[in-house]
Amino acid sequence: MTKKKILIIGKNGQLAGAIQAEVGSFGFEVIAFDRQEMDVTNWPQVKKILDKIKPDILINTSALQVVLQCEENPQRAMEVNFLAIQNLARECKERNIIFVTYSSDYVFDGEKGSAYEEDDLPNPLQIYGLSKLAGEYAALCIYPEKSFVVRTAGLYGGVKGSPEKGNFVLNIMKEATEKAKAGVGMEVSSEQIVSPTYAGDLAKATLELLSMKVDPGIYHLVNEGGCSWYEFTKEIFKLAKINVPLSPIDRGGLSAKGGNTAGKVRRPKFSIPKNTRARALGIVLPSWQEGLASYFRFLNSI
Repeated sequence: MTKKKILIIGKNGQLAGAIQAEVGSFGFEVIAFDRQEMDVTNWPQVKKILDKIKPDILINTSALQVVLQCEENPQRAMEVNFLAIQNLARECKERNIIFVTYSSDYVFDGEKGSAYEEDDLPNPLQIYGLSKLAGEYAALCIYPEKSFVVRTAGLYGGVKGSPEKGNFVLNIMKEATEKAKAGVGMEVSSEQIVSPTYAGDLAKATLELLSMKVDPGIYHLVNEGGCSWYEFTKEIFKLAKINVPLSPIDRGGLSAKGGNTAGKVRRPKFSIPKNTRARALGIVLPSWQEGLASYFRFLNSI
């Protein structure tokens, strides 16, 4: 039997790296391109590569995901997170390619007070969430027959995290090292309840989904459970054996630092996605604690 061919966009990202590491055990062939090789905003280049590679599945992991950057440059955010998705969906439809793209818990406003299911009404609070929601609509409106929109949250993984911002785990450990040298403690926000998700677990769940004959549409794929960033940091300190004074701080759901928009960008206070559709198919992700432990095993194996 001929292996199905997956083309991954954004190969240097933490999720793309995890998918490439796991893809062999699922029986797929994979080809991956970085931003220089395949720019999602370069329409002629996208067409040329799709016609040359002829993939069965296109997985788009590229995105503009730094929330403050999106607020400062909304045109770029919409170009990457919406217009590029619109174009990719259109090109995939013309070639009968299964299309997978990733979205975010930030499409919700966090006011529900309990976990969000796939059919809950989105209401983004900032440009980033708005651009990701627009991308969702683009894929599902243009190519509902074979588009999979995977919402995830608090993604971390890889040796260096994402090229743009690292990841929360690595950044916190770096900050802790700096604080320890300075002899001072750390403050981490306690009001935002999230589902931090390990890229390795998300990659396996995505490939498991693609290995099954399932309906397209929106799927939530996050590590089970939820915690505040303060609680997540406590678990990081425990696994990394970091001994730095740590205090919770309520920032009111606003960004804490960065750029001239600091303190003005709202974030949802309770944005846990519930893996309703995946669980119904038998796809169950580990808890966020297990996901973090897996990441530390990965880092320690390098």
